[in-house]
Amino acid sequence: MKLLITGGAGFIGSNLTRLAHAAGHEITVVDKLTYAGNMSSLVDLLGQPRFTFIQADICDAETMRRVFMDARPDKVLHLAAESHVDRSIDGPGEFISTNITGTFTLLQAALGYWRTLSGSSRDTFRFVHVSTDEVFGSLGPSAPAFNETTAYDPHSPYSASKAASDHLARAWMDTYDLPVVVTNCSNNYGPYQFPEKLIPVVILKALRGEAIPVYGKGENIRDWLFVDDHARALLAAAERGVPGRTYCIGGDNERRNIDLVRELCGLLDEFRPRADGKKHDTAIAFVTDRAGHDLRYAVDARRARAELGWSPQEDFRSGFRKTVRWYLDHPAWTQGILDGSYRLERLGKSK
Repeated sequence: MKLLITGGAGFIGSNLTRLAHAAGHEITVVDKLTYAGNMSSLVDLLGQPRFTFIQADICDAETMRRVFMDARPDKVLHLAAESHVDRSIDGPGEFISTNITGTFTLLQAALGYWRTLSGSSRDTFRFVHVSTDEVFGSLGPSAPAFNETTAYDPHSPYSASKAASDHLARAWMDTYDLPVVVTNCSNNYGPYQFPEKLIPVVILKALRGEAIPVYGKGENIRDWLFVDDHARALLAAAERGVPGRTYCIGGDNERRNIDLVRELCGLLDEFRPRADGKKHDTAIAFVTDRAGHDLRYAVDARRARAELGWSPQEDFRSGFRKTVRWYLDHPAWTQGILDGSYRLERLGKSK
């Protein structure tokens, strides 16, 4: 397939791009390279056949129109988004711009391109809009997991902006017949995750001998999905997803934050013991809870399993062993972010 991937230099996008390229697909990545976009996450693909990188803003309508006409994609996987809840609380404007206006602009460009297609190319084209389970709000401790019929109830500027973009994507399907598929995933983890999210924060704080911060009492529950499993689900949605359908994608791995942090500390005790002989979890420090912090997310992925022929390949233990091991084995990638040198890696347009 010829794939157009937005946000392909980000965490999920870079893992998806690498997996899709290894499967033989032709990839065009569009990424603005904001703070979370990192060319070091794609460095092994630069200069490779079947890979094109374009630094561009998805809010730039004329550039997006040209990208579609030049790339001639069979499928679009739209991952470009501002995604960190804390940042959305401090500065919601960027989330409104990228997640809502950017999605609108991309949908318009996709629609104009799709209307130029004919025959099987028109029939098999898909616009996969990648979203989050956070649009559904918060679950009680014993409530059923989110599914495709769960009502939207976003609680943060981030989740509200993603909810709006989901509604736009479905509206372009219903109004203009653009073949849109929407996915809502649970919390991802794995290699190349920007070190502001929980998993890399725990690992890096522990390695530096610093306090490991945990919001509140650590009782918030999340369903954790290994990033490569998510990437496989997105490719399945691009190939086999039914236009107009939503697919919830989860890992069936619910954990309280405090339990997750302790499990990560246990892996670090095994892989990289502290020099003073203490356990890593002795550095856990509870901090003031995030404003509007949702209690629990859980995802019922039965539709994705049945209709897309997908299921996670990693369980909680195997996925986190791989993740901790990756961060230990790739200190240069992390250091480039911590010292800011990764932000010097900015490309105009390269192939």
